[in-house]
Amino acid sequence: MHIADILTHDKVHFSFEFFPPKTDEASNALFETIKQLLPIDPSFVSVTYGAGGSGKRYTQELVVRLRRETPLNIAAHLTAIGASQADIKEQMDKYVEAGIDNVVALRGDPPKGSGAQYQPGEKGFMYAAEMVAYIKKNYPRVGIGVAGFPEGHPETPNRLKEMDYLKAKVDSGADYICTQLFFDNHVFYDFCERCQLAGINVPILAGIMPVTSLQSLHKIADLALGSHIPAKLLRAISRAENDAAIEKIGTHWATEQVFDLYDNNIHGIHFYTLNHSKATIKICQRLGLSIP
Repeated sequence: MHIADILTHDKVHFSFEFFPPKTDEASNALFETIKQLLPIDPSFVSVTYGAGGSGKRYTQELVVRLRRETPLNIAAHLTAIGASQADIKEQMDKYVEAGIDNVVALRGDPPKGSGAQYQPGEKGFMYAAEMVAYIKKNYPRVGIGVAGFPEGHPETPNRLKEMDYLKAKVDSGADYICTQLFFDNHVFYDFCERCQLAGINVPILAGIMPVTSLQSLHKIADLALGSHIPAKLLRAISRAENDAAIEKIGTHWATEQVFDLYDNNIHGIHFYTLNHSKATIKICQRLGLSIP
């Protein structure tokens, strides 16, 4: 089902992001996670690419398996980095053939620490807006999501240009925006207001990732370059004696964020799960959702 149609329903939508496993053991663990999350009845789930556009095969395999074995609506990530126009066409053809109705179109970034600059593939796309326009023209029945950065993209310090780039993606055919994770809801609300001022009127989903361990905190810092981790949260984590205590703190913080977002009737909340279900389930239970 087209995600743009799903998001017209008058409720706060929940969605989850997974990354493709590379071993049978990890794959089985992920499907156990998905089984635990299914009772929440997510509006959709998304499946990521690896750094630098790597892992295409793993993404395709997971997307097709989810389509075949679950009732979930699936949005497959596509990244332009290192991909030619022919590469994107090949992937899109496979997804359409498999019955995938939605993609998330991203420019993508080089692997962290590589020092490399972004480079499109042969006859590829320099900007995400170009890939969005290509998909919209050639696959008009496919829904398209794009990324938004409430605290700014690390490569675009000019916040006015950043909003221009986002509007270009929407004007090219994007149906909704899913934001980078954040820990301060005021940042998200300000971002939504700036979108309105820029004439961006598509649904905006809030990206939430609970901190569940010291390792996950460092992973978040790597994944969300430029995102601000509040001192109040860091202070609470610094007092924690172990990862179990950190998980309680991180889950409580994310729960308070979600309560506030929910009460402000936003379009939806997108959980970055890191392929685990425990924290997300706890948050949804505290919202009063019925989960076995």
